[in-house]
Amino acid sequence: MTINIGETVFSGTGRFCRMGAAVVLLAIAAGCSSTNIEGATPVAATDGPKNTGTYPNLNIPPQVAAEQFTEAEKNAKLAQLKADEQAQTSKGGAVKAANPAALNTLARKHGADALKQIEAKCDPALDPTCK
Repeated sequence: MTINIGETVFSGTGRFCRMGAAVVLLAIAAGCSSTNIEGATPVAATDGPKNTGTYPNLNIPPQVAAEQFTEAEKNAKLAQLKADEQAQTSKGGAVKAANPAALNTLARKHGADALKQIEAKCDPALDPTCK
């Protein structure tokens, strides 16, 4: 008797899960196959690979877009970057709290002040006299 109950329960569940998975996959496929080309950008007919009927000659070096840096230029640029980095770190990257008591007082009062502004329905950015 338990075998029959197990077959009924598990085969029904499996069938339900397979049908649910099929519905989800169909929904995904339907969402991906839209024909809306409103935001599509046109591809120029001249861009992309062209069949010239010949094989490329790999013995001809390609043209470079710009001249390459020499070792001296590379070292000069790296030195400039390191100098800029040192200048930024020497200014003191970490913010230090000068007066923790004042910050604690501000933290206690800030919530009440913000609530007053919200309840008064005024915007200090638009109305400087708003308190």
